[in-house]
Amino acid sequence: MDETEFWELVDAAREDAEGDPEEQADLLVERLARLDPEAVLDFARHFESRYHRAYRWDLWGAAWVLLDGASDDAFDFFRCWLIGQGREVYEGALHDPDALADLLEDFDEEIDGDGEELGYAADEAYEQLTGTVAPDLNLPAGPAEPEGTPVDFENDSLLAERYPRLWDRFRP
Repeated sequence: MDETEFWELVDAAREDAEGDPEEQADLLVERLARLDPEAVLDFARHFESRYHRAYRWDLWGAAWVLLDGASDDAFDFFRCWLIGQGREVYEGALHDPDALADLLEDFDEEIDGDGEELGYAADEAYEQLTGTVAPDLNLPAGPAEPEGTPVDFENDSLLAERYPRLWDRFRP
């Protein structure tokens, strides 16, 4: 599976789920389970590498503003959700995290921002196909700390200055 196929699967599941991340994860599991196990592992590798690539302080700051706070776990689930938004939103957010204010058409704080289940879709599909747990993906370990310069999440004026579009749209 190449990168284009990866993003096509993500996009098709998101569109069919009408943006609901849990439904998107269920659809991804169904679609991945129709592929061969090696293709599922390829999907998992693509997902995992993008997940690690998004482990950045500037993106965590954007998630903090968008979600009105983001613990370690919440940021993990946010990164899964961000991948689930598709290539354009994902790459746009990595290029300029504040651009999420413009890249996200709708944002329902009840369901958006948490894509935990998306992170398990490939594992579930692999297990359905083979009856076994997915093997190690043989990828480098993710970074121990987020990339970049730490952000002071408790400083509202700094966050408003660093993420002006997100702040204006998502903070009253």
